[in-house]
Amino acid sequence: MKRFLEPPRLCGREASLFAVVPVPYERSTSYGRGAARGPAAVLDASSQLEFWDEELACQTWERGIYTAPPVNCKGPVETVFRRMEAVARGYAGGGPVPFFIGGEHSITQALYRPFLEKYPGLSILHFDAHADLRDRYEGSPRSHASALYPASLECRVVQFGIRSVAPEEACRVNAGNVKTFFAHQRIPAARLAEKILAALGKNVYITLDVDGFDPSVIPATGTPQPGGLLWHETLDILRAVCRRRKVVAVDVVEVSPVKGQSISEFAAAKLIYRLMGYLSPR
Repeated sequence: MKRFLEPPRLCGREASLFAVVPVPYERSTSYGRGAARGPAAVLDASSQLEFWDEELACQTWERGIYTAPPVNCKGPVETVFRRMEAVARGYAGGGPVPFFIGGEHSITQALYRPFLEKYPGLSILHFDAHADLRDRYEGSPRSHASALYPASLECRVVQFGIRSVAPEEACRVNAGNVKTFFAHQRIPAARLAEKILAALGKNVYITLDVDGFDPSVIPATGTPQPGGLLWHETLDILRAVCRRRKVVAVDVVEVSPVKGQSISEFAAAKLIYRLMGYLSPR
């Protein structure tokens, strides 16, 4: 099995600060397919990352990175979701900070819940092109288009990068538990980071749909949208959150590999490694 980064010194789960958990689930994608191949592609691409992080001037891998076996995503939908939730609960109880690699975005419905149970008042930071607040899509409540709807009923959800909202979602953005920052507002990154921090609680679960980026950054995703955030401005925001809030878990979803191209899975791998650096003790 491929390991994230393939570091020269492998660590077990107990000795690692971070865990990478592949979740190759794909059932509801409604446009471009291939998200189930995303986790393996990201792990493969991670082997091409440099160990030295040029921004942080350190080798984050020395903190310990454990790569878990992929979650078994075969079987009836509800069985798989219970299985994903059980895996997440194992990390919510303590140990390394988990980075779940999807897979389609619906997996967030299963993954956030154990952390909400562990951390009452949990906030979710949601980076995406789409609001993902439909109660169901194409007849399924377990849809990638409904990824954040259950969470929005239970806890604070702060969204940024949003630039696609369905009519039935329009009443849910900036209502109830949801605070939405639209991409077209073009708020400078430093100011947006402050607004996001003000809306978040102390403990944060981060969910990153890679179509939140402009397609020039990550083109290989199932439902791309023009006008997304660029690499450095997104990192500026995420760095502020990682350093000023307690991040309890992260998921990175919706990489859909394209044959002959590798920039998307490489960018996703570098994003994960950079976030690990932001979350490492300084």
